[in-house]
Amino acid sequence: MLTRSPIRPLLLLLVLLLTASLSGLVDAAIYRQHGYSVFGLPRYAEDFSHLDYVNPEAPKGGTLRVMGSGTFDTLNPYTLKGTSPIATGNFYQYGISELNEPLMVGSGIYDPSGDEPFSAYGLIAESLEFPDDRSWVVFNLRPEARFHDGRSITAHDVAFSYRLLREQGHPNYRAMLQDVARYDLLGPHRIRFIFKQADNPLLILRLGELPVLPEHYWRDRPFGETTFEPALNSGPYRISEVAPGRRLVFERVRNYWGRDLPINRGKYNVDRMEVEFYRDNNVAFEAFKAGEFDIYLEHKASNWANAYDFPAVTSGAVLKRAIQHEIPASTQGLFFNTRRAPFDRREVRQALGMLFDFEWSNRVLFHEAYRRSLSYFPNSPFSATGLPAGQEFLFLEPFRQHLPPELFLQPFTLPVTDGRGIPRETLREAVALFNRAGWKLSNGRLQNEAGRPLVFEVLLVNPSLERILLPWRTNLARLGIELRVRTVDRAQYKARLDQFDFDMILTTLPQSLSPGHEQYTYFHSSQRNVKGSRNYAGIDNPVVDALVDELLNARTRNRQVAAARALDRVLLWEHYMIPNWYIDYHRVAHRSYLRSPATPPYSLAIRTWWMD
Repeated sequence: MLTRSPIRPLLLLLVLLLTASLSGLVDAAIYRQHGYSVFGLPRYAEDFSHLDYVNPEAPKGGTLRVMGSGTFDTLNPYTLKGTSPIATGNFYQYGISELNEPLMVGSGIYDPSGDEPFSAYGLIAESLEFPDDRSWVVFNLRPEARFHDGRSITAHDVAFSYRLLREQGHPNYRAMLQDVARYDLLGPHRIRFIFKQADNPLLILRLGELPVLPEHYWRDRPFGETTFEPALNSGPYRISEVAPGRRLVFERVRNYWGRDLPINRGKYNVDRMEVEFYRDNNVAFEAFKAGEFDIYLEHKASNWANAYDFPAVTSGAVLKRAIQHEIPASTQGLFFNTRRAPFDRREVRQALGMLFDFEWSNRVLFHEAYRRSLSYFPNSPFSATGLPAGQEFLFLEPFRQHLPPELFLQPFTLPVTDGRGIPRETLREAVALFNRAGWKLSNGRLQNEAGRPLVFEVLLVNPSLERILLPWRTNLARLGIELRVRTVDRAQYKARLDQFDFDMILTTLPQSLSPGHEQYTYFHSSQRNVKGSRNYAGIDNPVVDALVDELLNARTRNRQVAAARALDRVLLWEHYMIPNWYIDYHRVAHRSYLRSPATPPYSLAIRTWWMD
């Protein structure tokens, strides 16, 4: 009698499984590209010679003198400790910094695109590969890429940078890289990152922004400490002079490995950039008038309106330019710390916001220069307008019971005055909101049930902002609310922000052309208690979490826009901040010997300017 061996069916099953697996690999679409776009194809083909908005024949040479705002106490931009130059006001605009070169440029702060909202092109990485489901990405490094000491940039350096930033870097890096499951070294110039979940197109863009640090330099140095020693880099400039907190000098690297790349052509045209740091903007402006530096980025409306009649402007030696742009404005406002009472009540936050008279400030302080922000994404297609509809409505509908009913019934608005004070009707509405939250007006003071008055503090780092708060303080006093303003130095300010030791702050959250993982660090509940996170408001809202996830996982532009608008609408109706204002043009004054190509819509692009 013959018996059937159990081994043969098992072997047959293994063969079938292996065949199916191989068939899946063959059928899966693998893309190898010189650049990457979250949605569709990048603007520039593989054989592009230069970006459209640069002058590819721009002459090289000269010394560009610029101002830094405030001060710096470290040259390490990657950790929580200290403030490096790139973290100071406006520094990113100059296009030269202490940052290491990333794998790709176009997204992120290193070299943002001037004419594409969500694309990046290879810098250290010559190309990338990824499957249709975006479950992994391979970066193929350029063999010619070198650090300034001549050592080749390898996949080991990329892996080292990933590990170092994830384990010891600023919490923002840990949040950015948390969805990576592992990496595989595939060769000296080839590395693959495997994701925890598929369908994560933004993660590829974020990994492209990974700064590549030299392992041989950092291996035996303390990474988490502040330092004034310029770290080994690979970019077009190196820091040649440091006066701690006061001055930096960048000089061109003559044998820079990437000088002939199409992505760099027409950029980085000056031989030398000198940066003097000023703690007082009024002093800085006087120095600019006296010829101490070459570019002044104006952020004070009254200055722009009244202060540019000095001789260098009238003679044409200084050009005053208002340059329109389509850059999403930063989220700017007075942020409530909802970790603290009474700001954990939405009614209190809404009522306090109703007493802020933007129209008065715009008329009296700003010369009617600004528009009121009615969005966390001003000057962008991501602003929630009208009533929720289409895909945005579909994102919001499952959470209807957790959202204010008005969100579905009326557009978000803020009280508008005639610029001459808060009307009585608005005051009555604010009092009604306070009453609902348990605060009553008694003996000229707003008090809770325990008889404690409503007193809170706004923490500032810039004394010039105090004038903005004084009219609001007067309005609050009419309802028996005491507002205190405290201005501290930058070191103390940063320490208190890192620990969320404040009632309110007036600050900005930078926004990008393609909102992505930064929204997670700004608004996701997981960041509420992470030291140094930028969830300043302490948001802990499952609806916000779900919408941030939808935004990060969007596979089409339409879904990205709809998710961002839904997120915007929820944040607005929850009143986590009192929105401020924005403008849609650059205010720039510069010496006439500086030349620039046509300014692109999404960047001031000073890195493309040259000297006559």
